[in-house]
Amino acid sequence: MTTATPSTFHTKTSSKGLGYALPHKMGRALWAPMWLMALMAFVAGIILAVARANIVADFGAADSGAMRLDHLVPAFMFIGFLAVFAAVSFAVARILGVFRKGGGEIQEAIGGTVETLKMPATARLFMATMMMGMMLIGVMVALHFVAAANLGTWSPESVEAWGITLEGFRRLGVAMYLFGIAFGLGTIITVLRFQTGRLRELAGV
Repeated sequence: MTTATPSTFHTKTSSKGLGYALPHKMGRALWAPMWLMALMAFVAGIILAVARANIVADFGAADSGAMRLDHLVPAFMFIGFLAVFAAVSFAVARILGVFRKGGGEIQEAIGGTVETLKMPATARLFMATMMMGMMLIGVMVALHFVAAANLGTWSPESVEAWGITLEGFRRLGVAMYLFGIAFGLGTIITVLRFQTGRLRELAGV
């Protein structure tokens, strides 16, 4: 079985480990708050969904309160999805930071130069698709609040059409987030391949 060597990758050479980069620091700081935000948003969404079900049961789906909640329920639910996907993405960044810092420290302890992998293309795609997915979902959530606030001035047909349109873009945002997470996992594989080759090189295997 052939193991990839560091010469296969684009690297930075230094006398000491480079430690965490900015994306890794952000991942370490933000993954837990995002999990907490997701939990709160999902709970709020469930409570609003129960309230909507009660209104529909008593007054019908055409009631203004039920129609307003038709926008507020997905708004809070997708705040939850935005936050939980962000938490997963930041957790991936945190893992990559641990590999970068730990790999540098091991090489530094062994002696000689420290080879640090430059940001792979998959990492750039990870960050780009994650940010695009976050912005797209965020904008759709904001537009749901706009629709809920302007319910009295819009016709029921316009409200329904608005909701259907926003649903399509929300799903696109989710798809972009999932692509980003896949690129992040691919980056972890690349880092592991690099570090395995580097350790074999240092060991003279």
